[in-house]
Amino acid sequence: MSPKPMLTLSQVMEKLREKGITDEVRMTEDKKFVISGTEKSYHAEDLKIIRVYRFEGASDPDDNIALYLVEDVYGNKAMIIDSYGANSNYTGPEFDQFLKSLPTEEREEFDF
Repeated sequence: MSPKPMLTLSQVMEKLREKGITDEVRMTEDKKFVISGTEKSYHAEDLKIIRVYRFEGASDPDDNIALYLVEDVYGNKAMIIDSYGANSNYTGPEFDQFLKSLPTEEREEFDF
């Protein structure tokens, strides 16, 4: 059995969009985790990670990105996107602490 081809960030996001997943959770300046464009915020106990995708730049470590597919307690799904390594999109320890506190339950249905 040959390995699956590596997908780009935009290809994975398109596959998620086809499944109706378009919301993105972002950390605000006041360290709240909200769905972009809304007032809906989350605490760590409200979410779990159901899939992690990592993308590496061909020649530039600044292109390293992780997409975390998360599900809330009601079954709603959203993405958290961040550059990983030394170049996170978020300053301070809060973002990393938030991600580390989320339980992980990888789901095969999102293995593209």
